[in-house]
Amino acid sequence: MGSRVSREDFEWVYTDQPHADRRREILAKYPEIKSLMKPDPNLIWIISMMILTQLVTFYLVKDLDWKWVIFWAYAFGSCVNHSMTLGIHEISHNNAFGHNKALWNRWFGILANLPIGIPYSISFKRYHIDHHRYLGADGIDVDIPTDFEGWFFCTTFRKFVWIIFQPLFYAFRPLFINPKPITHLEIINTVVQITFDIMIYYFCGIKSLVYMLAASLLGLGLHPISGHFIAEHYMFLKGHETYSYYGPLNLLTFNVGYHNEHHDFPNIPGKSLPLVRKIAPEYYDNLPHYNSWIKVLYDFVMDDTVSPYSRMKRHQTGQVELE
Repeated sequence: MGSRVSREDFEWVYTDQPHADRRREILAKYPEIKSLMKPDPNLIWIISMMILTQLVTFYLVKDLDWKWVIFWAYAFGSCVNHSMTLGIHEISHNNAFGHNKALWNRWFGILANLPIGIPYSISFKRYHIDHHRYLGADGIDVDIPTDFEGWFFCTTFRKFVWIIFQPLFYAFRPLFINPKPITHLEIINTVVQITFDIMIYYFCGIKSLVYMLAASLLGLGLHPISGHFIAEHYMFLKGHETYSYYGPLNLLTFNVGYHNEHHDFPNIPGKSLPLVRKIAPEYYDNLPHYNSWIKVLYDFVMDDTVSPYSRMKRHQTGQVELE
């Protein structure tokens, strides 16, 4: 159903990712940016309040009609849970407690994971650091879709379905691209999460549990905020691998839209990424960027030249040190 996309493979490139060279050049010209490389303690309080908000919401929805449970899961819970995943993204970069207290960040990530319902914080950190080190690397970067995704989701309707089920593809893709041995922290993350889910079911009932899981599935699928999944690295313009977004939804997403800035300086908290652009505007203002994640989603579905294959991919050379 719908027209078929023209791409039949990824965009294979034979150059290194641009972020390391740009980082060195910017730091040589603006060494004051180093002062932004410090943790953001406000993350601790913001994320704690988000957890508390969802706990209160679990109680408030427990006796609602099912239609209202699903309505509030999409209208409210989806925003909070998607925002929480981006809070976990910040924590994965040790931005809550700093690099000297890396384990504190891991424990806090497990805590932040609770309202999402599915254990993933520890695993996300392991794979996300590889994404930064080896952007687009074949068999390493699990942010890149599988060949099956590129081959099958090749029509307007199928791309629409792919967006709806994005969280499932992100969850299972690592098992096919770059499976890793399970660590003790991942086991702890899973045990803590399952225990929490059982407690929500026991004290609040099935509707609260469904609200929690639906908020995550809906919020990470067909949702305006989910435009960032497509906007960050899908190649709408040939030769451009990473794109920033400068719209208002950055207020809910810890500035993840400042994605060129983030990949250039992954150890700068999201709060300070607008300052990076302000200090070095000549490096960012002329790069292609977005102002609407909703339009990104629409264009991805409707544009016959864009599909899950629209990613720049490279064969990794040299020594590889996986997280």
